[in-house]
Amino acid sequence: MSPRHPRVVGRRAVLKGMSLSALGLGGALAGCGIPAARQDAGSCVSTDQSAQQKTLNFSNWPSYMDESEEKVNGKTVLPTLEDFQKQSGIQVTYTADVNDNAEFYAKVRDQLGSCQSCGRDIFVLTDWMAARMIGLGWIQKLDRTKIPNVHQQLLKQLKAPSWDPNRDYSVPWQSGLTGIAYNAKVTGEVKSFTDLLGRDDLKGRVTLLSEMPDTMSFMLKLVGADPGKFNDAEWSKALDKLQEYVGSGQVRRFTGNDYVQDLNAGNIAACEAWSGDVIAMQADNPDIKFVVPEEGLMLWSDNMLVPNKATHKGNAEALMNYYYEPEVAATLADWVNYICPVQGAKKAMETVDPDVVDDPLIFPDEATLAKTASFMALDTAKAALYETDFNLAIGG
Repeated sequence: MSPRHPRVVGRRAVLKGMSLSALGLGGALAGCGIPAARQDAGSCVSTDQSAQQKTLNFSNWPSYMDESEEKVNGKTVLPTLEDFQKQSGIQVTYTADVNDNAEFYAKVRDQLGSCQSCGRDIFVLTDWMAARMIGLGWIQKLDRTKIPNVHQQLLKQLKAPSWDPNRDYSVPWQSGLTGIAYNAKVTGEVKSFTDLLGRDDLKGRVTLLSEMPDTMSFMLKLVGADPGKFNDAEWSKALDKLQEYVGSGQVRRFTGNDYVQDLNAGNIAACEAWSGDVIAMQADNPDIKFVVPEEGLMLWSDNMLVPNKATHKGNAEALMNYYYEPEVAATLADWVNYICPVQGAKKAMETVDPDVVDDPLIFPDEATLAKTASFMALDTAKAALYETDFNLAIGG
């Protein structure tokens, strides 16, 4: 049985808040006022050399791959990736250089915007940025026949996002939930966002997330709107609701995942939280509880994408298919502690790590997944407008 691996700096630790400048939805995405250049498959043709070249350049987030506790020649060993290389004969250059969606966008925008290689065959980005790049025509269409495991094993709740309804361009790497966490040592159960933001005993002892889609999804729910499909009037109503809670002093502050320290220490009683963080906290503090709010949960994914001009698309598809083998997926999930998007992985986990089989934050049941929603995909102009609204409301 492998040990638990709380991540000090990991996937969500680097998302410290999606301000307009951090997201790049104003300046960075537009590139000093110059619109991002769109491409299409007809004019930006990519040639696959996978049959002749057994190599693959893979960019991912820090601490998002299983690691061995022992080093070999001073280097960290990545067991599942090592096994893939042995089985496939494909040599993978793996780099954990996706530290922020917008920062990574800035690294590759000039190349992809002008139909040039960005030096990577596969990278992993969060839903909103995956949607943006697909919309710009920067991502290659996948060959379904080469990734049968994905289409057989992908959780049904992840099969048809609005921005890639047939999963023609994207494959989830890992997923997560946004809900509520509370410290049972300092407060009783917090069952809903109505509780979190309405109870007098929690006034000034609550934090919300500084990521606009997360927090505004729940504000939209509180005003009776669907975060997956809403209009400007509903957005304004939800924004007014947020400003009301900020003005009343109910919300102590807006955070990235630095809420972890305050919740553990009892400095706050409850907060909006990400599921993977809570698993890591619970390893050391059983008083930390994760709640499925009565309003429901938000579900998000980080997605594998093959950019234009990548010359090893077939090799990338082989890797995607490999990570959807249930035992491989279970091994990865046991280390990273996020929702495994592979249906058969729960059964495989009985062998990999029986202690994790019933962890609802890695393998949420159908009833839990039925309560999830995803934030509506926004075009660049709308996203910039909404980010400005949000930042003004939270005092950012």
